[in-house]
Amino acid sequence: QVHLVESGGGLVQPGGSLRLSCAASGSIKSINSMGWYSQAPGKHRELVAFFTGGIAKYADSVKGRFTISTDIPKNMVYLQMSSLKPEDTADYYCYAFVYSEDQFGETRGNAYWGQGTQVTVSS
Repeated sequence: QVHLVESGGGLVQPGGSLRLSCAASGSIKSINSMGWYSQAPGKHRELVAFFTGGIAKYADSVKGRFTISTDIPKNMVYLQMSSLKPEDTADYYCYAFVYSEDQFGETRGNAYWGQGTQVTVSS
């Protein structure tokens, strides 16, 4: 089993910054990709930023304001959020696609989600 734990959310004024962190732990052989999704009240979960194969991809709404980074040896992913806007207010979820060995020694890939961390941008 693999667990993802986010931290770093909170209340910030418009124009401010926050840094989200996500730590993956458990039965990890390797991580294929990690990323961040957001879900505002009453809306679907949406991609914010994604890192795979050394390439970072961003939603158009956050390009130039958010930066995703990873620390592979520590199984960590970060989201540096700057120039925050009220419309960035949402729960932010960490995502990872992880390869693990099952009880038969076979390598299996599965997607995992964190429990979410709340980001509120308001004056």
